[in-house]
Amino acid sequence: MDISVVIPLYNEAESLPELYAWIARVMEEHHFSYEVIFINDGSTDTSWQVIEDLSRSHDEVKGIKFRRNYGKSPALYCGFKEAQGDVVITMDADLQDSPDEIPGLYKKIKEEGYDLVSGYKQKRYDPLSKTIPTKLFNATVRCVSGIKNLHDFNCGLKAYRKDVVKNIEVYGEMHRFIPYLAKNAGFEKIGEQVVHHQARKYGKSKFGLNRFVNGYLDLITLWFLSSFGRKPMHVFGFLGTIMFMIGFIAAFIIGAAKLVALANGTPRPLVTDSPYFYLSLTMMIIGTQLFLAGFIGDLISRSSSTRNDYQIEETLRCKE
Repeated sequence: MDISVVIPLYNEAESLPELYAWIARVMEEHHFSYEVIFINDGSTDTSWQVIEDLSRSHDEVKGIKFRRNYGKSPALYCGFKEAQGDVVITMDADLQDSPDEIPGLYKKIKEEGYDLVSGYKQKRYDPLSKTIPTKLFNATVRCVSGIKNLHDFNCGLKAYRKDVVKNIEVYGEMHRFIPYLAKNAGFEKIGEQVVHHQARKYGKSKFGLNRFVNGYLDLITLWFLSSFGRKPMHVFGFLGTIMFMIGFIAAFIIGAAKLVALANGTPRPLVTDSPYFYLSLTMMIIGTQLFLAGFIGDLISRSSSTRNDYQIEETLRCKE
């Protein structure tokens, strides 16, 4: 099969028939073999009934129904597990992503050898309250991830080689960082294609401004896991050792100054009367706690069943 189109959705009943008809027309024009996987993320409208009707009428339509609303990342995860196409295309169900972009995305994967191609909505039909935070967010992700050539990490319209979606785990709200997840999994040929962005035709946006706050928190988590997930002692142990040593040296200087003053008969306040003594003691305690946190994290990491779960692309063996 050439293409799997994975479409997560929540309360998009009005747009689904038009979206599928558009996808089918594009696929038939370019003679692609394909499947369309709709993931109904706990919709409260008639979205699932529409998907059932489409499935009965068209063999290419598959559906996954969640009992409740879990979010976009779980929907993509389940869609990726089900996908069988050589190239997997993701898009939103609100008709803001154009299926006419599919052939171009497919070509970049199959002919130009990209692992992942992300859409870039250069001209957006969104209010400034959405576009400005998006630009700031994307600039931050470029800096942290090191993927400098992407302008829109959160664009729903993306294309992947099948190997990519089968070797990454999208969870929580990590759908915003799929290119970063792919890079961490060893898929580094990541490209971008300018795509057309259309104004929403039906319904209203399901995302609020809180997604930007959550996005930054998730980015910090992903950065830490990718950098220190298998070696937490390297960060916690290092910081703990530095803090403990600074606190210890400070306490030693305070004590030495007191001893020198006693030897010279110079009156000096008690060590415990100095605020610097308590600051140094606090640093030593925090340093010890950080070190122990790193030690415990290392023990947990070493006992994990996935501690040796590495991405192996190919293995050559000797002929017998």
